[in-house]
Amino acid sequence: MWTAVVLALAYGAIFLLYGVWVAGRVGGGAALLPYVLALPLVYLAVPFLIVLVWFALAWAFRADRPREVRLRLAGTLRLFWHEFVTIAGNTPRMILYRVLMQDPPAARAELPVLLVHGVLCNAGVWHAFARWAERKGIGPIYALTYGPPLASIELFAEQAAQKIDAILAATGATRLVVIAHSMGGLVMRAYLRRYGGAKVARLVTVGTPHEGSVHAWMSAGTSLSQIRPRSAWLSGLGRPDGDAVPPIVSIWSWHDSMVAPQTSSRIPFGDNIALGGVAHNALLRDPQVFGHLAEEIERAR
Repeated sequence: MWTAVVLALAYGAIFLLYGVWVAGRVGGGAALLPYVLALPLVYLAVPFLIVLVWFALAWAFRADRPREVRLRLAGTLRLFWHEFVTIAGNTPRMILYRVLMQDPPAARAELPVLLVHGVLCNAGVWHAFARWAERKGIGPIYALTYGPPLASIELFAEQAAQKIDAILAATGATRLVVIAHSMGGLVMRAYLRRYGGAKVARLVTVGTPHEGSVHAWMSAGTSLSQIRPRSAWLSGLGRPDGDAVPPIVSIWSWHDSMVAPQTSSRIPFGDNIALGGVAHNALLRDPQVFGHLAEEIERAR
């Protein structure tokens, strides 16, 4: 809810200021049509600048990449374009997440799937994968929206526990698969530490900064401070242990634009699937990622 409201208010303020400026120009004799046609550019300027900053920071603190995954100019442009398009499309998806990502009706299911989003987002970012999974007959698909965004990851873990219990009650299942993007993977690791893994058949993290990311220094807030490299919270998260800990798989990209160094997404106590040419948010729209997620869900059966 918080992210949707903030985005709606932020873009409302941007368009209001633009409208006031245009009114002054038109009042001075300028033609209105060019300013109306420029409205999409006003909207797109924000994600363009954000993505540009993210990539610059990711490049400055990049991991040493193997030669075979290094990109040429065309590949770099595609990398930037797909991330930009994803971010630009995520804004309306996150504003409308309550409509786009409704839980399915309660019905018996053997292995439901829970999607857990990353920092400063909500369930709307999962819309593309949820629709793809539905077409493939994968599911039922549920999504968690936790918050407030800058609160502690420990609070988000409590909210994940409540959601997991509600899903199991609605489906009659004893376990589920959890797919978590970005900070959502750390939310689930905190959940496993506190509640154990008896209810989780498999955890798949996508672009999760298991060892932190320098991007977390860009903002204040408890959750951001917890995912900074070498933070006390991250150091104390530790390695999941016990017989009930589920298999954990980390899908990550050498060209992640929000996890730097990118190798921070490698997990030492599970399986790692390394990709190339895909940025952080575009991981949630990438067909290759979708294929890996489908395989991991099937393995959990």
